[in-house]
Amino acid sequence: MMPDKAGQILRVDAIWLATAPMDMRAGPDTALARVIHVFGEAKPHHAYLFANKRGNRVKVLLHDGLGLWLLARRLNEGRFKWSRQGHDPATMSLSDAQLQALLVGLPWQYTQQTITLL
Repeated sequence: MMPDKAGQILRVDAIWLATAPMDMRAGPDTALARVIHVFGEAKPHHAYLFANKRGNRVKVLLHDGLGLWLLARRLNEGRFKWSRQGHDPATMSLSDAQLQALLVGLPWQYTQQTITLL
């Protein structure tokens, strides 16, 4: 069993979602370049989410204060309930509850907490 502090290895203070799709072949360097282009910089302890055009894959770039983590998630069926490019702002801030809903394919826009628009 892991100690309780094991969950604190990756601290996330803010979660950001980009509405424009990203090529899922992108590695850490390409994802970082995209974060800098879309958000201006990669801040420590912030997570940046991108989806592909089909909406069935997500990549998360996480800056842990020392380096970068690139995480990927794929839905075998259905699509992530993503924001609409051109209809919504280019970037959005998500709460923890909204992130959890989004990553399991639920409509995160309708969680009880609100989102902050840039």
